[in-house]
Amino acid sequence: MATNVSTPDRIAIGALAPQPWKNGAGLTREIAIRHHDGNANAAAFDWRISLADVAHDAPFSAFPGVDRCITLLRGAGMQLRSDDGALAHRLDTRLQPFHFSGDLALQAHLFDGACSDFNVMTRRGAWRADVVAVHGACELNDADATLLLGLAGGWTIETGATDHDAAWALAADHALLWRAKRGALWATPSQPQDAVLLLVRLCQDGP
Repeated sequence: MATNVSTPDRIAIGALAPQPWKNGAGLTREIAIRHHDGNANAAAFDWRISLADVAHDAPFSAFPGVDRCITLLRGAGMQLRSDDGALAHRLDTRLQPFHFSGDLALQAHLFDGACSDFNVMTRRGAWRADVVAVHGACELNDADATLLLGLAGGWTIETGATDHDAAWALAADHALLWRAKRGALWATPSQPQDAVLLLVRLCQDGP
């Protein structure tokens, strides 16, 4: 029997308004956010997903009580180093997620010009995020919330491998967002050799 799933939100990345950083070093495009307890304050979130274009060396603000994941999408990347020296990481491999504590204030030093990255932040103890780059047909296990971001090629997202009762097309630079459980899905690329998407599974840990 096919699994019933809710209809996802469709998000066109090109339609998202870029927000300049206060220090002028980059731009952020917010893809999606879940506010904590209905609080519309941008800093009070359960989870937040965004894209950033980093043009210059810059500090990354600390987010106490938040876990972060950053994934390089374009460019040579950057060195991330905490002010206290506890963290030093070369973010120079595309599509390789890096998880770290938002408690740390970081300095970002670009290797060779501007770069673009994908960011997921979750409130520690309440939510956690799993970020995976998908290159071929596969099943997408359920989660409390899910984002699929098309990076290259076209994809078909269906309710299963065989018995489909719903399907959605996903193009590059577009996203599908489920804000609740949606059952198992199956992702199939139209051109497997060229297609890439990012899968973000958000799971609730606490009330």
